[in-house]
Amino acid sequence: MTWETVIGLETHVELATKTKIFCSCTTQFGGAPNTHCCPVCTGMPGTLPVLNEKVLEFAVKAGLALNCEISRVSRFDRKNYFYPDLPKAYQISQLYLPICHDGKVDIGEGKTVRIHELHMEEDAGKLVHDPWLDQTRADYNRCGVPLIEIVTEPDFRSAEEVIAYLEKLRSTLQYLGVSDCKMQEGSLRCDVNLSVRPAGSEEFGTRTEMKNLNSFKAISRAIAYEARRQIELIEEGKRVVQETRRWDENKDATYAMRSKENAQDYRYFPEPDIPPLELSDEYIEGLRAAQPELAEAKRARYQADWGLPAYDTEMITSQKALADFFEEVVALGADPKQASNWIMGQVLGQLSAHGLEAKDMRLTPPTLAKLIALVAKGKLNRNTAVKVFEAVFADDGDVDAYIKEHGLEQVSDAGLVTAVVEQVLSANQKSVEDFKSGKEKAFGFLVGQVMRQLKGQAAPAVVNQVLREKLSQSFSPTP
Repeated sequence: MTWETVIGLETHVELATKTKIFCSCTTQFGGAPNTHCCPVCTGMPGTLPVLNEKVLEFAVKAGLALNCEISRVSRFDRKNYFYPDLPKAYQISQLYLPICHDGKVDIGEGKTVRIHELHMEEDAGKLVHDPWLDQTRADYNRCGVPLIEIVTEPDFRSAEEVIAYLEKLRSTLQYLGVSDCKMQEGSLRCDVNLSVRPAGSEEFGTRTEMKNLNSFKAISRAIAYEARRQIELIEEGKRVVQETRRWDENKDATYAMRSKENAQDYRYFPEPDIPPLELSDEYIEGLRAAQPELAEAKRARYQADWGLPAYDTEMITSQKALADFFEEVVALGADPKQASNWIMGQVLGQLSAHGLEAKDMRLTPPTLAKLIALVAKGKLNRNTAVKVFEAVFADDGDVDAYIKEHGLEQVSDAGLVTAVVEQVLSANQKSVEDFKSGKEKAFGFLVGQVMRQLKGQAAPAVVNQVLREKLSQSFSPTP
């Protein structure tokens, strides 16, 4: 029998606000345990939450970018459960009237993923287990950090579709500036709801939920394992149990955590301390008008205005910081195609070598623009410019100072080049004869000899021109 995998996602995204959702504590990542919290976010008696307006703004911006309907009236609800990382014993979330609903995301090849809803909520703390002392300790720094949860319909049929969606979602949110989406810091993490059914069937199977997956690799592997596990159970005549499961990276397997809860298990009721939110058309349309250009639009513009290849535009816009860097280099006068070539080759190569993302590199657009200009003006040849780039990349070094210190400026003096050409021709008569007999490779050899004597600093165009002129004159060495 052929089986079909059916997947839906619940993606939690930490918002890039400076303060938490209901208090003024910092959202900065890290810090000593329990130093970024206060009576409000730890749920002390007598405290009252006050909504951070920036959280609302970011949620609406995200909803607009994901083609959602924006609720004119929404409200918060209490989700009640008891767990050590939740000091209030309830989470303020949105169930009945979420801020956004009924959106969609196109992920290519005619595939559209429907967004069921997007809602705001607060994050919980985290538990840190010390195996040496056999203790588990609670760190409440993350309590109250603002989240949006984006819930899809069960529209995915493979891990590849899931990753394509998450990559587009991450790019969109980064371009909007609403989240840094650092999966390694928990800023973007997924719950994967998965079931299997016979191919062609319309009826859903029993689903399981895999919690808090925070890397694309883990998500792909967890989907593959869980689909295989469920298929094997059914084929053995057993049944799949609806439950919440955890992914074990070391064992490359999922394991059961608890039975899957439904909404009634959390005893939701309207949050009494926060009034309903009422949004005007003017507020929503103002945010819509202020939306930045997203990656897809940038790619289309780069191809239309500057004739860049589709693959190059895909890579350049893959990180907002890289696209910003590219546009600044072009704004400083660099030819767009040359700027693209340098980014695709040298910039991405150095980022990979240093293990950096574009936003973390110290190289600035003026430095790359200067190197491109020096090559265009014939002051540096391309190979030398690459060496300079590699030398200044890590610390955004002074290009002019490095060139001067190492004597790297390109030799364009035709007189000096002519003298060296004559020396090379005198010393390589066999290659001269080979060239005259039609062996074009001999010309390349002679060029290489000239460049070697000039330590690679000669202008290639000048060398080629002088060499061909001398060869056409049937150059013979002076006795």
